Amino acid sequence: MPAKVIRVKDGMAVVDASGARREVSAELLDSLDPGDYVMVHAGIAIAKITDNDEDETSSVMETLS
Repeated sequence: MPAKVIRVKDGMAVVDASGARREVSAELLDSLDPGDYVMVHAGIAIAKITDNDEDETSSVMETLS
């Protein structure tokens, strides 16, 4: 699931995924800042993505539901 990073502290990040905020581990990513977009799986931010990637993923998810 794509999510926007709201806050980063001590290896954890608060992210916003379609309006739902949750805390995820950011340990796998070297550099993460508020405003970045990440792909989240099982409570872990696994990759940084671009704003365009997030828009495309959201579109695909809407089509599937």
